[in-house]
Amino acid sequence: MRRNHINVVSLGCSKNLVDSEHLLRQLQLAGYTIEHNPRHIDGEIVVVNTCGFIADAQAESVNTILELGQAKREGRLRKLYVMGCLAERFMADLVKELPEVDKFYGKFNWQQLLADLGKSYSPEHEAERVLTTPSHYAYLKISEGCNRFCAFCAIPLITGRHHSVPIEQVLSEVEHLAGQGVKEFNVIAQDLSSYGLDLYGEMRLPELVDRMARIPGVEWIRLHYAYPTQFPYALLPVMASHDNVCNYLDIALQHISDKVLTNMRRHITRDETLALIDRLRREVPGIHLRTTLMVGFPGEGEQEFDELMQFVREARFERMGAFAYSEEAGTYAADHYADDIPQAVKDERLQQLMELQEDISQEIQDEKVGKVLRVIIDREEDDYYIGRTEWDSPEVDPEVLIEKSCRLRVGEFYNVKVTQAYPFELMACLA
Repeated sequence: MRRNHINVVSLGCSKNLVDSEHLLRQLQLAGYTIEHNPRHIDGEIVVVNTCGFIADAQAESVNTILELGQAKREGRLRKLYVMGCLAERFMADLVKELPEVDKFYGKFNWQQLLADLGKSYSPEHEAERVLTTPSHYAYLKISEGCNRFCAFCAIPLITGRHHSVPIEQVLSEVEHLAGQGVKEFNVIAQDLSSYGLDLYGEMRLPELVDRMARIPGVEWIRLHYAYPTQFPYALLPVMASHDNVCNYLDIALQHISDKVLTNMRRHITRDETLALIDRLRREVPGIHLRTTLMVGFPGEGEQEFDELMQFVREARFERMGAFAYSEEAGTYAADHYADDIPQAVKDERLQQLMELQEDISQEIQDEKVGKVLRVIIDREEDDYYIGRTEWDSPEVDPEVLIEKSCRLRVGEFYNVKVTQAYPFELMACLA
């Protein structure tokens, strides 16, 4: 056990990761030696930033806490603290069931941890983070919470109402990170579309992106988790006019059947969804759309699932993920609908949908063979350099494997020629 050493274990999504990075910087400023997601726990203090979104994530968080609780009993660490979404959602239950934890913090009061350690939070350094990603890219969280209250979603139960980070604060963070050499900014929120409504009375995402794009050193801006209802269409000419705003948008659509969309409380129709996709593709030529779809939601019969499959065939999403509905306690769906679609049926539908998407992905990837693309290099492996195009978000999208014909530098941009395509990766050589 190393004295004055804190291990931070971050679970869940990139939004959690940003919180962990801010905490790490504050701990560093307070004089601690810090380590993020260490291979071996060796600090006298461990902080677990938990995820509470779905059952699997909750189980991972609880199991991690139990393992660390055992390490504490064996004397391998002195203090164990827990923060984040799981703690925010189930605080009372966790306090009773996990006495080995010294203290729980929610999603928004983790600054109190510093006070409990006898240290002070430094607001003058609030824009600063210890990056846990490669130094050339970062996640940028511009809001928290959600006002949409979809029937299946527990996020509002955890994060509460939507609240935006002020524009000037976001821009200050971007300037600071760009000054450190960050070139790629992956903008994240539970609901990008609503950015600014709570602070300014209007959607201000277009203005924010436009001003970000003008900051020196910002090479790529990529947008994640837009909401389709009341989409801020003024964003599209901003995307089209700035070369450093990636032709990429992550927008979860969930389904296409009017019946299922109504049950989901998505406040959008099939026709409105199709019109949205058409306008995105028309106003931002070459855009790659990433979406997330759900199968097995209550009310999805064979007809609705067939409609979803046909939608995917016709929409031809460049990037798509999907998952099977899982009932979450406290949500509208859990309180009002019977989760009566057998798990085997959900799993079969999910497999069919993803097999269809794999074929579509292969066709779209094949179209890139022979083309010269700009990539950023993320890392070096034994036989290849691994890069990404503007259409590829870290960790979730395809990568480009580049032959080692000469020395390339991680974090730099290069033009490469695609030589071979697979559904979820490209092979290339230096152009």
